[in-house]
Amino acid sequence: MNFRNFTALCLVITTLASCGNQNKKEKTEISETDTTEVFKPNWESIKAHYKDPKWFSDDKFGIFIHWGAYSVPAFGSEWYPRQMYMDTATFSAQLKLGEKGPNATYTYHKKTWGDQKEFGYKDFIPIFKAEKFDAKEWIDLFKKSGARYVVPVADHHDGFAMYNSNTTRWNAFEMGPKRDVLGELFEEGRKQGLKMGASSHFAFNWSFYNKKDKFDTVEPEFADLYSSKGKDLEEPVSEKFKHRWWDRTVDLIDNYQPDILYFDFYVDIDDFADLRPKLAAYYYNKGIEWGKEVVINDKNFDHEAFPEGTVIYDLERGKLPGIRKLPWQTDTSIGKNSWSYVTDWDSKTPNQLIDDLVDIVSKNGNLLLNVGPKADGTIPDDQKKILLQIGAWLATNGDAIYGTRYWKTFGEGPTEVKKGHHSEGKNKEFTGQDIRFTQKGNTLYAIMLAWPKAGKINIESLGSKSEYAKDLNIKGIRLLGSDAKISFDQTENGLSIENLGNKTGDYAHVLEITM
Repeated sequence: MNFRNFTALCLVITTLASCGNQNKKEKTEISETDTTEVFKPNWESIKAHYKDPKWFSDDKFGIFIHWGAYSVPAFGSEWYPRQMYMDTATFSAQLKLGEKGPNATYTYHKKTWGDQKEFGYKDFIPIFKAEKFDAKEWIDLFKKSGARYVVPVADHHDGFAMYNSNTTRWNAFEMGPKRDVLGELFEEGRKQGLKMGASSHFAFNWSFYNKKDKFDTVEPEFADLYSSKGKDLEEPVSEKFKHRWWDRTVDLIDNYQPDILYFDFYVDIDDFADLRPKLAAYYYNKGIEWGKEVVINDKNFDHEAFPEGTVIYDLERGKLPGIRKLPWQTDTSIGKNSWSYVTDWDSKTPNQLIDDLVDIVSKNGNLLLNVGPKADGTIPDDQKKILLQIGAWLATNGDAIYGTRYWKTFGEGPTEVKKGHHSEGKNKEFTGQDIRFTQKGNTLYAIMLAWPKAGKINIESLGSKSEYAKDLNIKGIRLLGSDAKISFDQTENGLSIENLGNKTGDYAHVLEITM
C-alpha cells in the first residue's frame, strides 16, 4: 500500500495554500457517492448489496489496540484527557452524583503535571516518543496469539491521529513518535497475512473536552485538537465539525484501505444521521474498487444507527446469551480496569478469555481482544504472556474455532451469560458442566469449558431423544491434543463419554465428534 508522506506532497503540490499552515486543509462540502457506483448513499441500496464477509466469520479472533498520548500519564484509563479537565463541579454534574465528589484524575494531574492551563493534554504529545515501538515485534506477537485480524485505534476521542493524517496537524507522523504508526502496522500485518482494520472514535471529540477559562481547552490555537465546541455542554454538533469528521474518515479510508472500519459511539447520534449512509456507501464502494470484502463494525446494537444487515454489530465488554444468526462481535480488553496501559493495570486470566472466545464463537460471534501498550511502544510482559497462552491453546484446539459455524444450539450447562454492553462483570466463571458447540462440515465440536470431574461427562444435548441430535450418526470421538482411546454411548439421556484420559492443558478442552 502507498502511505502518502504529506510533507513531501506539500512540497510537490505548491498550489495547496494549506501547506505550512497550522491547520490542514478542510473541504467545504461533503461529496455524494458517484451515481455509477454499486452502493448508493441510502439504506435501501446498502441493504440490497451488502453481504457480511466470509473471512470475518472464518477468522473469529482479532486484536484491538488502544495506544496514544494518554499512555504517557498511564493513570485512570484512556479517558484521562477528558477526566483531567473535569473539576469537582463538572465531574459531579456529569456523573449525576448529587453530592459533589472528587475526581482522582483531575487531582492527580494537577499534583503531578501542573495546572491544566499551563500543562494541558497537548503537552503530553511531545513526551509520547514511542521510542521502542517495533511493528514487526507487535505483529509477530499477534500472530503467535492466534489472531487473524488487527484493529488499532486510529483516532481516539482525544483528537490525536495515530497515522500520517492529511486533515490534522495533530498526528503521530508529525508530532510525538514522528512515525506513521498505523501505516507501519498495516504494512507488517498484511505482509504476515493478517486482515487490518482501523478504529475511529473521533466523533466524540466534539464533546470530549470540558471548556472553562481556567483550562487550555478554550484557547483558539488548539481548537483543532480540543474541538471548536464552546462552553455550552448542550451545543449541537456544528456543520464545520461534521465536515472535519467526514474528511478525516475518508482520508483514513483512502490512504490505508482498511479491511475493517470500526466506529465507537457518538456516530449514532442524530447529528450524524445524514452522514452514516453516505459514509457506508463510500467505504463499501471503495472495497469493490480495491477488489476485497470490507466491513463496518458498529457498537449501536440496540437502536441500529446502521440498520441491521448493513454492518456487523459489536458489543463492548459484553456478550449475548444465545445464538444470533447474523455475525456479531464482542470487543473487550485484557485489562479489567482500562483499555489503555495504566500503572495499576489488572489483567484477566487466560482461562476467562479463552472461555469467552469459545462462548462467543458458539453463538456466531467473534472476539476482538484489546492490548494496552506502554508509551514507549512496548507491550507489557503480563499481556504478552496471556496472548501467548491463548495462542498455545488455539494451536491445539483451533479446528474448533477457525472456519466453524454455530450449531443447532450453542451449548448447555448451568452458567447463564448476561446480555448487553458492559455486562461482563456480572458473569460467573464457567464450570465442568458447561459445554459449547461449533461445527465444520461433518464434524461437531463439543467444547468443555472446564475439565469434568472423574474424567467423564454426559452431554444431554447429544442424547438420542434430543431435538438437536436424534438423527446424529456418531462415528468417532477424540479429544484434541490427546491420544486417549475414548469410549462413548449415546442414550436417551445424553452422549455418555468416558476414558477421557489426562487433561490436555489448563483451559477449555475440545471433543471432536465425527459423523
